[in-house]
Amino acid sequence: MAMSPETPPFQSMSVETLAQRLAAGDDLQLIDVREPDELALASLPGFVNLPLSQFGLWGDTIHSQLEADKETAVLCHHGMRSAQMCAWLAQQGFTHLHNISGGIDAYSTVVDRSVPRY
Repeated sequence: MAMSPETPPFQSMSVETLAQRLAAGDDLQLIDVREPDELALASLPGFVNLPLSQFGLWGDTIHSQLEADKETAVLCHHGMRSAQMCAWLAQQGFTHLHNISGGIDAYSTVVDRSVPRY
């Protein structure tokens, strides 16, 4: 997954805001870029899994899988891989991107302690 030197624009979203938006039933496109073994340890409902390591399997079909103009939240373990994904999606023409700050680890510690930490 090649990135350009300048980071395309995307916003950060706190785990508290994510929880509020999910609870409100907001129409968000949800992507989790963690690996399947990480998902087995901890996951949130409603997220589509697109592991960064499997980019070759889904990269060419991203526009048939997701809507470029729909508000999209991207999650990983701590927020680094999801930031990479947001940057790449912006390069693909996605316009309303949110990187979940702190990832599922922050969600577990701040929002819902029943989500396992790893």
